[in-house]
Amino acid sequence: MRNPVGAHVPVAGGLAATGLAAARETGAETVQVFVANPRGWATPAGNPAQDAAFREQCAADGVPVYVHAPYLINFGSHTEATVERSAESLRHSLRRGRAIGARGVVVHTGSATGGRPRAEALAQVREHLLPLLDELTHDDDPFLLLESTAGQGSSLCSMTWDFGPYFEALDAHPMLGVCLDTCHAFAAGHDLTGPGMHKTLDLLVETVGEGRLKLVHANDSKDVAGAHKDRHANIGAGHIGEEPFRELMRHPATEGVPLVIETPGPREQHARDVALLKSLRD
Repeated sequence: MRNPVGAHVPVAGGLAATGLAAARETGAETVQVFVANPRGWATPAGNPAQDAAFREQCAADGVPVYVHAPYLINFGSHTEATVERSAESLRHSLRRGRAIGARGVVVHTGSATGGRPRAEALAQVREHLLPLLDELTHDDDPFLLLESTAGQGSSLCSMTWDFGPYFEALDAHPMLGVCLDTCHAFAAGHDLTGPGMHKTLDLLVETVGEGRLKLVHANDSKDVAGAHKDRHANIGAGHIGEEPFRELMRHPATEGVPLVIETPGPREQHARDVALLKSLRD
């Protein structure tokens, strides 16, 4: 499929029991899930029966699965405890990702806190993140997908070209990829309207190389380009609009790359967003 379209789905109550039902109701052709509290450090063990049922059903239906790691992870932090917990949390997400058959684990690229220089923060990213990448030696291990931010504060990666130094710090590891969030890119300063989407994707390929874009978070933006505000809107209801998403799905870099929505509203609205993206694709 040119671009499977799906959604982030809830899993409280069980990956298979809750997640699969939500995916069906949304019309999702791909899904993203949390495997831990996204706003905490807990690393819960999975339910083997739920894991197996979820993995097997998604495989049978041809539904690509992705995991979003907790938001607290920041390998650029000046606080040692945060860095240690970040490593533990991300290792947990990667291992749980493998257990449920995920193709990738998405992690935010973090920020240089405490007024430390950017280069120092990136050196710390290398020290703690490269060993986790080197642990991904199994054929069914997920890729680690870096997601840039909307450019708030001392973000290490917000504009597309910021992926360059980040990839360099990690030796452009073969298990490293990119998750492009359209709202984040727009908020950071990439105007995706008109020819902007095509230009931004061209720049991403130029920066990290072909084949590194593994997932797109398809979100419209409640704020204007360059606002540095991470406020998602439903597809076509924000400042990006519908047409750039059509252009996104026509670009060579997105061939076969799934789109996952993280838009506001109830499940019925998510189903409308998924249906709209499918119509723009088809």
